[in-house]
Amino acid sequence: MNARAGGIAGDGDALRGTVDDDHTPRGTAAGNEADDALPGAQTVRRAMAILRLVACGQERGVRLIDLVRMSGLNRPTVHRLLKTLVQEGAVEQDVATRRYLIGGEISLLGLARTRRFPLLTLADPYLAELADQVGDTVFLSVRHGHDSICIGRKTGHHPIQVLSIEVGVRRPLGLGVSGVALLSCLDASESAAIVHANAARLAVAGESVDDILRRVDQARASGIAHAPNGLMPGTSAVALAIRADDREPLGAVTVTAMADRLAGGRLAQVAERMRDRAQAIARRHAEVSERRR
Repeated sequence: MNARAGGIAGDGDALRGTVDDDHTPRGTAAGNEADDALPGAQTVRRAMAILRLVACGQERGVRLIDLVRMSGLNRPTVHRLLKTLVQEGAVEQDVATRRYLIGGEISLLGLARTRRFPLLTLADPYLAELADQVGDTVFLSVRHGHDSICIGRKTGHHPIQVLSIEVGVRRPLGLGVSGVALLSCLDASESAAIVHANAARLAVAGESVDDILRRVDQARASGIAHAPNGLMPGTSAVALAIRADDREPLGAVTVTAMADRLAGGRLAQVAERMRDRAQAIARRHAEVSERRR
């Protein structure tokens, strides 16, 4: 039996993401003025921003009004970009809901880089082992700019599995326990800057900057990010970061379960098993990195 949340079960809903590969802040689709001086650069930047936002909707899609709010662009501009993206097959529009979804062309392009996430490859056996040990669903997420993205999921043997998010979900850092765990590895000023940059997107999800920063402080002090109450009644989630030797997070491991399975002494036991596997992943990553030098 699977417990599926309509949005989040402790680890957050699929929401917004306008980011660069190098972790450069990208709060809106406005772009960099110097780069935008190049012919067509602003249009490409804005189109990519819209694609990232549309991708957050996964199979539910995203409304035009939300794309306008989250991108910082005016409605005519967003509509014009969407029209072109639809014509190119990069975006689709559901005829019944009028929501926008990622199109088949993007999915096909992604097949060209199926080995893009080496962390997932080396972490996979450790995630499977953890899911078997705790019996619940285990997720692997990574930081991408100001967002966290779920890149892997393993189910356990317990009869009720809380499948709170799908692989590929993109959320602003801070929305969900995985994002909080990743932020807790950064110094206070950097994590605060990221959360403030995500303020508009977090607000769409009903979250405030102050609440997120308080959760980050708690996770920094305790070593785990715990959401005792998920959006789906009776569920819970806990996450902790996978730290590299330089203390920068490689990613975050999350376990979701029915709330009574992540409480009291069992929460501590699950967290300890998560910490052990996260350290094993970090050691394996260091070994592989050393051999490649």
